Amino acid sequence: MKKITTVSYLAACVALGAGSVQAAGFDIGGTNVTFGGYVKLDAMVSDADGEIAALGREFYVPSLTPIGGDSTTRFDMHARQSRFFFATATELEDGSKITGMLEFDFMTSNNGNDERTTNGYSPVMRHAFIKYKNWTLGQTWSNFMDLASLPDTLDFVGNPDAAIFIRQAQVRYTHGNFAFAIENPESTITPFGGGARITTDANATPDFTASYNLKTNWGVVKVAGLLRQIAIDGTHNGVRYDDEVMSYGLSVSTKIDLANKDDIRITLNTGKGLGRYVGLNTVNGAVLDANGNLETIDVTAFSVAYRHLWNDQWRSTFLYSTLMADNDTALTGAGVTKTTQSYSANLLYQATKKLMVGVEYKFANREVESGLDGDMNRIQFSAKYDF
Repeated sequence: MKKITTVSYLAACVALGAGSVQAAGFDIGGTNVTFGGYVKLDAMVSDADGEIAALGREFYVPSLTPIGGDSTTRFDMHARQSRFFFATATELEDGSKITGMLEFDFMTSNNGNDERTTNGYSPVMRHAFIKYKNWTLGQTWSNFMDLASLPDTLDFVGNPDAAIFIRQAQVRYTHGNFAFAIENPESTITPFGGGARITTDANATPDFTASYNLKTNWGVVKVAGLLRQIAIDGTHNGVRYDDEVMSYGLSVSTKIDLANKDDIRITLNTGKGLGRYVGLNTVNGAVLDANGNLETIDVTAFSVAYRHLWNDQWRSTFLYSTLMADNDTALTGAGVTKTTQSYSANLLYQATKKLMVGVEYKFANREVESGLDGDMNRIQFSAKYDF
C-alpha cells in the first residue's frame, strides 16, 4: 500500500493556504500526524488622521483608516499572528486516503486580557476541514479566493483593499482544474440613510462559488464566480424588515513568474453586492431603501504587486491596492466609504530557511462620499520563525 508521506500531505495543505511548510510528523495507529506553524513578532508605528480602532492597529483594515481627526502617532507590538496546526493523513482499506487539518492563531481573538499585565489571548480557529478524494468538507479559504495572488508582505493580509480574504464552512468538489462549492452565507446591510452595519443570518440558501485554476510554465491564473442571496428578516431598531436580493461577483487573478524568481501578482474583483467578500467588508453587500427593500452595492477592487529577489537572502515587494464602491448616496448617505487605497514597500531578509526579519512601509487613504478623506502612514518591523 502506498505510504502517505508528511511532505506530500503538507504540499496539499500549502495549496489550501492552511499552514506553514515547516512540520514534523509521526505515526499513530496508521495515521500520520504532523504539527507545525510559526512564531511572529510585529512592531508598528502608525501615524493617522485620528485614532485607529483597536483591530486596525494590529494589521491594516481599510475601513478603519480614520477621517477628520487630529494627527496621532501610536506604537504597537504583538505576537498574535503566531499560529500552529495539526494535520492528519490516514490510508483507508481500499487504498484511498483521508486527510484532516486543524489550524489556530490569536489574531482576531476577543477573549484575552488587556496589555497591562500578561497579554493573554485565546486561540481562534482558522481551518478545520477534511479531504477525501475530490471532496473538501469543513472550514477553510473560500473557493472564491485566490491564495497565489496574495502579496509577500509583513502586514497580515497585505492588499486587503482588493483581496478576497475569507474563511468559512463549505462543501467543495474539485475535478481537474475546476472546483465548485456551497459555502456558509451571511449578509451585511447598510440602513437607509446610513448608520451602523446590520449583520443578518436570514439566508435561506448557501453561497455558491465556482472556480477554474490554470497552471502554466509562466505562472498561475484563477477565474472564480460567486452567486449568493443577501437577505434580511427581522426587527432592527424597532422596524420590521423582510426582503432578499441576489448578489454576484467575478474574480480574476494571476501570479506571473519572471526571470530570477521575481513575480507579479494581480487581482481584479468586481460585482454587485460583494460586501463581506472583498476589502475585509469595507462596504456592505446591500442597502435598505425607504420602503425597506434591499438594493445591492456595486464594488470593484484591484491590486498589483511586484516581488523582486535582490539575492538569495534579500527580497522586496512593491504593492498598490484599491477598492471603489458605487454607493447610491440617496440611500446610504454621504458618510459611507467611497474609495480606499494603499501603497506599500518592504525589505525582507531570509536569515535562514526558518528565520525571516524585515521592515515594511505602508501608506493608506480612505475617502467617504462627502469628499472627506483621511491618511495613515505605518512602518512595521517583523521577525518570523517557522517550525
